Amino acid sequence: MEVGIEDCLHIQFNYDKSKFYLHEAITGTIEFKLVRLRVNVMEMSIIRKESTGLGPTAYTESETLAKYELMDGIPVKAEKVPIRWYMSGVELTPTFRNVNNKFGVRYFINLILIDEQDRKYFKQQEIEFYRDSIGYNDTSFYIMPKRLA
Repeated sequence: MEVGIEDCLHIQFNYDKSKFYLHEAITGTIEFKLVRLRVNVMEMSIIRKESTGLGPTAYTESETLAKYELMDGIPVKAEKVPIRWYMSGVELTPTFRNVNNKFGVRYFINLILIDEQDRKYFKQQEIEFYRDSIGYNDTSFYIMPKRLA
């Protein structure tokens, strides 16, 4: 994902993949290509967007699930900021796209940059979360079989 403000700031956000297991870690780097804007704070957040209905009756609700401060201070050109954000502490569900044309759940990584004048710059990238298999890798969903007498 590339973030940029023409002739002021260019950032390249690299992460491993766009599909993650529910309890995996998002890892990657952020590299500053051009820095003429004095960025003081950089944050990353996970946003869940739930949509229901169709057409004019469609309703979408957004919720910020977690925020993570990546940087506090002014970066220099060619600086790389490593990222490792564990998702096990965030209440996630699998991504659902347009289930029976009734509802959907989508997730986004939101990169937030705040400069010296407290102006905010945003960039969103959609990501997917999946559950490996119910009951085998996630003990909270495992249902014990009944014993036969």
